[in-house]
Amino acid sequence: MIHHSSDCLRQALGFVILNPISLIKPNLEQAWRPMNYPWIWDPSHDKQVSQDRITELNKLLDQKHFDVIRQVVLEVEIPDMAELLEALPKAHQTLFFRTLPRKTASAVFAYLSQGAKEDLINALSDEDALHLVKNLDADDRAAFLDELPAEVVQVLTQRLPHDKLKEVQLLLGYPPESVGRLMRPDYVSIQEHWTVQQALNYLRSFRQDSTRFNTLFVTNEDNQLTDALHIRKLALALDPQTLIKQLMDHRVIYIHAREDQEKAVEIMQHYDLNALPVVDEDNVLIGMVTVDDVLDVAQAETTEDFHKMGSVGVINFNISEAGPFLLYRKRIGWLLLLVFVNIFAGMAIATFEHMIAAVVALVFFLPLIIGSSGNAGAQASTLMVRSLATGDVRMKDWGHLMLKEISVAAALGLTMGVAISAIGFWQGGQALAMVVGLSMVAVVVVGSLMGMSLPFLLSKLKIDPATASAPLITSMADILGILIYFSIAVAIIPIP
Repeated sequence: MIHHSSDCLRQALGFVILNPISLIKPNLEQAWRPMNYPWIWDPSHDKQVSQDRITELNKLLDQKHFDVIRQVVLEVEIPDMAELLEALPKAHQTLFFRTLPRKTASAVFAYLSQGAKEDLINALSDEDALHLVKNLDADDRAAFLDELPAEVVQVLTQRLPHDKLKEVQLLLGYPPESVGRLMRPDYVSIQEHWTVQQALNYLRSFRQDSTRFNTLFVTNEDNQLTDALHIRKLALALDPQTLIKQLMDHRVIYIHAREDQEKAVEIMQHYDLNALPVVDEDNVLIGMVTVDDVLDVAQAETTEDFHKMGSVGVINFNISEAGPFLLYRKRIGWLLLLVFVNIFAGMAIATFEHMIAAVVALVFFLPLIIGSSGNAGAQASTLMVRSLATGDVRMKDWGHLMLKEISVAAALGLTMGVAISAIGFWQGGQALAMVVGLSMVAVVVVGSLMGMSLPFLLSKLKIDPATASAPLITSMADILGILIYFSIAVAIIPIP
């Protein structure tokens, strides 16, 4: 029975580790080699096949073959194991989680979504829940507790050890979007007056391997940050009695705890850092930010910008788990605002009703003109918003970019104007060709300048440039496009 269950689980997880390769059917050997993992989330794999493997795993859980499960899942990477857990039905998530060794369970828990974390905490006993929270990294623990209901937080924090509780209070004492909320207080530092031998002995005292040892922060007697050294400098030092201060170059990059998290992302990307020390107002070392933390922040900030550019409220939850009413509430505000903005477009058209009645052919080109204006504005806005977000451009670049945008937009407008004027000549003669050609040049230039300038203006006003979303720019450019188009028509085409 155990051998049969092992085969099922190997099919479920895509790993073959319990029996020799020679005992495995050739088709399974080809299909489930470890290099093809993780098959569940790889879009190149058939979704039905993936679901079949989840079904097999569910059967093993129903049959309570927990020892077999423990043996095989330990070959799975922790982040993939978390996704595997969330792919299971909720009834089996807790059962699967309980099969994991405690250390592995804590690591998997850190990668779960907030909703899955809360479901597990509610399903576990108080003792298991406390052990789980206690063994999280300090930053993960603080972020998790910050999202829980107050009564649950109170129960958990009352039983946390004093040192763990102090770490949580330290991190949650900083503003929500600050580096202080993101940092890990369990950094490794060495003293500048130590010798290399003393520093190495100190590192050996931890008796465990850790990525915290890659970059060692150097402090003085007051715990003020003075430098950062890679561990290889200590390993390559010829004389064990060399003082740490003799290896220093005092060129450490750091960040203050109250800085915005986006600043930490920018610094670590610019200087290609794996770890960034965090200091307080007195330059005292209080923590560090690691590259995996800033990757999460970068992803969240990029997602937020995309939502804003799509005129959607900030969504910090999984779309697949959101209810219809919540999605409605996040989207309706901007849509109603854009409806009222577009009322002005209708008013602009009504102003020129006599012109439209006299030259009906103008209506044929109206969608082309206002659509081109909005599209040009959306293009320019997207380029500027992203460039401002990544730091590629600054406020001082506005004048230079304005001149460049005028030349580019004029070239775009002329190209599009020539094309549309030929159609205009065919539809209504020379006068109409001039109207649509000149209008196309004008609206593309105006829309592009508006799309480029609005993000700079919002940035100057300390407003997120992503608020200059494509739908907003498009609506504003539509109104101006209508006014420009019909004003040119009135000037060129005589009407009774």
